[in-house]
Amino acid sequence: MTTSLLPQRPVGRSGLRVSAVGLGCNNFGRSGTPTETLEGTRAVLDAALDSGVTFLDTADVYGREFGLSETLMGEALQGRRDEVVLATKFGHADLAPGVLGGAKASRTSIRRSVEGSLRRLRTDWIDLYQLHTPDPSTPIEETLDTLADLVREGKVRYVGHSNFAGWQIAEAEFAARGVRFISSQNQYSLLARAAEREVLPAVGRFGLGLLPFFPLHNGLLTGKFSREGGPEGSRIMRQRPHLWRDAPWDALERYQTFCEERGITMLQATFAWFLANPLVSSVIAGATSPEQVRANAEAATAWTPTPEEIAEIDGILSLPADPAAG
Repeated sequence: MTTSLLPQRPVGRSGLRVSAVGLGCNNFGRSGTPTETLEGTRAVLDAALDSGVTFLDTADVYGREFGLSETLMGEALQGRRDEVVLATKFGHADLAPGVLGGAKASRTSIRRSVEGSLRRLRTDWIDLYQLHTPDPSTPIEETLDTLADLVREGKVRYVGHSNFAGWQIAEAEFAARGVRFISSQNQYSLLARAAEREVLPAVGRFGLGLLPFFPLHNGLLTGKFSREGGPEGSRIMRQRPHLWRDAPWDALERYQTFCEERGITMLQATFAWFLANPLVSSVIAGATSPEQVRANAEAATAWTPTPEEIAEIDGILSLPADPAAG
C-alpha cells in the first residue's frame, strides 16, 4: 500500500494524471544490475509504490532479451495493477524484431506488439502506449488509426510518442482524427538541452505533456560524481566513462556551489528545475535499488525554487549556441 503521495500532474491537455516522478524501467532485466532478477525488480517496484512513484515507464525492448522488463514487471505487479499508471513502448526502429508483413509502426506490427506487451505485463490494458522511435516507412495516419482502434477496444487508454523531432510532432497533430498523441518522451536534461530548440515549443503549441528521459544524465546530475571520478559500480564508470571525462566540470562545480549555498543536494535542485516547468508531466528516472527510487521521490518536494533561481540554474548550465544560427 502506498504510504506517501507525490504530486500528480496532468499529461498535456488529456485527462491522464501521473506522479511527478516516474520510474524508468529500462534497468529491469538488464545484465549486471541488481534488477536483473525478479527479486531485484520487485524490491525497486515496491519501494517506488511505497514512495508514491506510481508512473512506470517501460518498453518491449528493455532487458537483456526482448520483453524481459515487461515480463518481470508483470510478475512483480500481480495484485497491484490498479495502483500504477503503466506505460510501455513499441516499434523501436533498431531493436524491435521485425514482423512479417509490416514495418515497425504499421497496423500489422502494432497489433502483434500490443498483444505481446499485454501478455507479458499480465494486464488487460496499457495506460500510455508509445511509439518508441519514428517509422519513416509507415504513414503516421496508419499508425494513429491503428492506435485509435486500440483505444476504442479498451486495450490502450492513451497514446504517446518518443524521440520525435519538432516537425514530426506537428505532422502527427495535423494527421490525427479523433485520438491524438498526448505525450512526447525525449531526452532532456540540464546537460542535454537540444530539445529546447524545437521539441519543447512543439509540445507547448500542441498541448502535449513532456516526459524527459535521462533527466539525471546517467547520474552526472546526482552530485555523486566529480572531476576525480564517481561510484565504481555506476553505469557511467563501467560502460560510459566518456560521459564523465567529457562533462563540463567548470559548470557542474558552479552548480554544486549553487546547491550548497541553499543547503540542498544537486539531485533535489535538478528535480526542482524540471518540475518548475509546466510542460513537464513527470520526471522519469531509472533506479536499480530501493534507496535510489526513494531519494528521487523525496527530491521532488524537497525544494521550491524562485523564478530567479531557475534563471540562475539556466545560466550556469546554458544551452550552447547553435553554430548554424551564426
